[in-house]
Amino acid sequence: MTHDPSLAASTHPYDSLTPDIILDAMEEAGFAVSGRLFALNSYENRVYQVGLDEGAPVITKFYRPGRWSEAEIREEHTFTLELLEADIPVVAPMKLATGDTLGRHGEFLFAVFPQRGGQAPDTSVTDTLYRLGQWLGQIHNIGAKKPFAHRSGMDLLDGIEASNRLLLRGDWIPTDLRPAWDSLIPDLQRLCAARVDEAGPVETLRLHGDCHAGNILCRDEQMLFVDLDDCRTGPAIQDMWLLLNGDDFERGAQLGELLEGYEMFRDFNRRERHLIEPLRCYRQIAHCAWLAKRWDDPAFPRFFPWFAQPRFWSDQILSLREQLSALQSPAITVPGQY
Repeated sequence: MTHDPSLAASTHPYDSLTPDIILDAMEEAGFAVSGRLFALNSYENRVYQVGLDEGAPVITKFYRPGRWSEAEIREEHTFTLELLEADIPVVAPMKLATGDTLGRHGEFLFAVFPQRGGQAPDTSVTDTLYRLGQWLGQIHNIGAKKPFAHRSGMDLLDGIEASNRLLLRGDWIPTDLRPAWDSLIPDLQRLCAARVDEAGPVETLRLHGDCHAGNILCRDEQMLFVDLDDCRTGPAIQDMWLLLNGDDFERGAQLGELLEGYEMFRDFNRRERHLIEPLRCYRQIAHCAWLAKRWDDPAFPRFFPWFAQPRFWSDQILSLREQLSALQSPAITVPGQY
């Protein structure tokens, strides 16, 4: 199958999201806009810095139509506001003129956030990991108070299967690489299932969901968690493993620092360590499926042109082979712990 975006004219909903529409929506929401508008790097949604007549600019996010339901977006807002009310440093949506945090303009749902600056934390610094662990423990205490009613949970094994099925149906893997891909995926699924069994029953709770260093801002010794767009139900380790880097020894030591801070506020089931490699595998295959699902959005072929190239898929196969090896190795250990 050919995946050349130039073969068909775009009819994506975001085609109608013009600067005038954005500014009109902001004015209806009660903001006195200056007309200054700057698009920020965001692919799943559309995010803009909007200048105001008075005061600092604000950030507005126009949610991708069809991705989340209104009820699911409202759960994101509710969870973020719960964290803010508990004095946890998050960037929460602002109230609009209606008194609501969620606006609607035409077919688009949108929210407005205060602008905040900072840099990603240096997770090679042990004190930084310790402090991140403290905040994650407090976030998870709030997350455990009640479940999401509408947001989906993380189903590792079914998620890998569904992402692989989507890629195969769309003929995304080049024909000459299909044998390698098709022989690799069942082994990955089998080993992921074995690791899930090793972890045993684990508690699930409301999570940030995409807690990597790029979604944390540090400034003047303060930390700030941003972008809960992917918040969902899952195991606590999902909000930790993306902060770990290096070899097994280094990642084990980093996890130990996170947990030292985390367990000041909340217990952690160390058997969740067995879920790290399945989660990594899930994320990699799901990322490929995400790009495939979004290929009708003109922004994706423009910013990810390599996705439709054979080299990308050969690199993915090599990376998944490394993942296969990691799944066959023991789970990382925390120094001084089993």
